[in-house]
Amino acid sequence: MTWIEALVLGLVQGLTEFLPVSSSGHLRIVSEFFFQEDAGASFTAVTQLGTEAAVLIYFAKDIGRLFMVWLRGFRDPSVRSTPDYKLAWYVIIGTIPIGVLGLLFADQIRTTARNLWLIGTTLIVFGVLLGLAEYLGRQRREMSQLTLKDGIIMGFAQSMALIPGVSRSGGTITAGLFLGLNRPTAVRFSFLLAIPAVVASGLSELPEVFETGGPGLQPSGAQMLVATLVAGAVGYAIIAWLMKYVERHSVYLFVWYRIALGLLVLGLLSFGVISPV
Repeated sequence: MTWIEALVLGLVQGLTEFLPVSSSGHLRIVSEFFFQEDAGASFTAVTQLGTEAAVLIYFAKDIGRLFMVWLRGFRDPSVRSTPDYKLAWYVIIGTIPIGVLGLLFADQIRTTARNLWLIGTTLIVFGVLLGLAEYLGRQRREMSQLTLKDGIIMGFAQSMALIPGVSRSGGTITAGLFLGLNRPTAVRFSFLLAIPAVVASGLSELPEVFETGGPGLQPSGAQMLVATLVAGAVGYAIIAWLMKYVERHSVYLFVWYRIALGLLVLGLLSFGVISPV
């Protein structure tokens, strides 16, 4: 990996991680189109540590409050009926599907799932689903009205993002809108739900990303660090922007972008401009 590749891919990760457009899909597309080689699933997972650090900083008060209430709930039964205590458990339980499926299909995630034909198709299909969720969802429920059912369904929706092109935030936001959550609630819970899974995935992939002769571009330790820091800094700005954006605007902008990008990828593949693997 060159320094230009590390900087560009770190920037792409930061720009796309929290938008419902698929950061892993974008990293795969950008690395293939501009550098003619896959950056690799491990590189993607590790740079996500930077963007999740941005989530931890941006939602530090919320996360700290949820964690303390969750701990208090073990010794104080009166806390267990509070929305914060329940929300903490919804995050934990909602993380289980992606953890289990990520372990079961680890090899396929690193190889077969990174085929650009699949990524182009999932960009379009899940873009359409996001649009339908925006159109059909009632968007009346707030964070205090989340239920265990919501956490489980959005957890399974998050696990779909193991396939590049689906989008972790896109999948959970889509599910949340279909469940009747308003946009800010769906987005906020999507960010909170991602923290355990992404941090665990990034840490577990650290050895893989530096494996000589492994799949994908091979970064140095310094390049990996810089790419992760860039992703985190840019990701923080994107979180702040998106939280304000969804309060006043629909998600149709991302729907049309996903469909256009998916069609572009499929077109480039059809004409042999880029390689699917």
